[in-house]
Amino acid sequence: MSLRFDTISFLSDYGHTDEFVGVVHSVIRQIAPEVSVIDITHEIAPYDVRAGGLALGRAAQYLAPGVVIAVVDPSVGTSRRAIAVEVGDGQSILLGPDNGVLAPAVAMVGGATRAVWLNNSEYHLAGAGSLFDGRDIFAPVAAHLCNGVALEELGEFIEPAGLIPGTLPISELADGVLTAEVLWVDHYGNAQLNADPDEVDALGTVFELRLDSAGSLAAGSLGGGSLGGAAPTVRTVKRVGSFSELTTGALGLVIDSYGALALVCDRASAAEELNLETGDALRLSPLDSAAEPARGVTTPVQLSPSFRPQS
Repeated sequence: MSLRFDTISFLSDYGHTDEFVGVVHSVIRQIAPEVSVIDITHEIAPYDVRAGGLALGRAAQYLAPGVVIAVVDPSVGTSRRAIAVEVGDGQSILLGPDNGVLAPAVAMVGGATRAVWLNNSEYHLAGAGSLFDGRDIFAPVAAHLCNGVALEELGEFIEPAGLIPGTLPISELADGVLTAEVLWVDHYGNAQLNADPDEVDALGTVFELRLDSAGSLAAGSLGGGSLGGAAPTVRTVKRVGSFSELTTGALGLVIDSYGALALVCDRASAAEELNLETGDALRLSPLDSAAEPARGVTTPVQLSPSFRPQS
C-alpha cells in the first residue's frame, strides 16, 4: 500500500504513568504499521487546553508534514465535536477536540483550508465507553488518513471559521509600563512572556520588574497597592542575547528559541527565583541604561589541609 502520509505527531496530557499513550500507538500500528509516530509531549498539565495549544503552536512549524493528534480534552464524552482540520491545502491534517487546542497551530501555519466533524463511526473503534477518544476516534482516524482515506469520508464538512478559537492574553503598554503574562515555564525554568520583543526593545535595555506576592499582580493593583498589603517583589532585569551574559543571581530578558521574550537566569531557574507560574502577571518599567542588574554574591572557598592535593 502506498501511504498518503508517513508521519503522525502526537501531543496529549496523558502523561506516562498509565497505558494511554502506548495504547494509542498500538491502535495506529495495527491499522498503519509503516507509519512513524512522533511524540511531541504527553506532559501537558491535565485539562490545560491553553497550555496544550501553546505547545502545539510552538512546535507546529517544525513538525514533519502528515497527521497531528492533539488530545487535551476535559469535555470528552460530551457534545463537543471531534474534528479534523486540513492545513496547507492538504499538506497536513490536525485531529483533536473542538475546544481551541488546535487553534494556535492552525494559525501558525496559515489557517485552515477545510475542516470535518469526525462523525463517521465506520472509521472509529467500538470502545467500551465514550471517555477515550484518543484511542477510539483520533488514533484510528489518523491511521486511516495515512493509508489514504479521503478527508470527506470521515464525516461532515464544517465551516473552519466556526471552530472554537484559542485564547491568548494580550500584553498592555500604558505610560511606559508594560504589563505582561507568563505563557509558559520550560524545563529549565525560563519563563516565556506574551510581550512583543520589538515593543520591549523600544522601551530600553534595563527594566524594573515588579510582581505582587505569589508572583501575580493583584486585581486593581496597577495603581500601586498589592493584595493584603504584602510587599511586592522588585528586581532589575537586563536585555541580553544569551544566558552567559548574566552574572550569578542576575535576571535577564532574552529572545528565546521561538522568537518570544523570556525571563531567564544563567544556569538557574528564573521561575524559581521569582516564584513564577504560568498565568502570572508582571510589570516592566524602563530604567536608565546605566543601571545594571545586581551581581550575585561570590563566596571564596578555602580547602582544609586534608583536602589539599599532595605534592
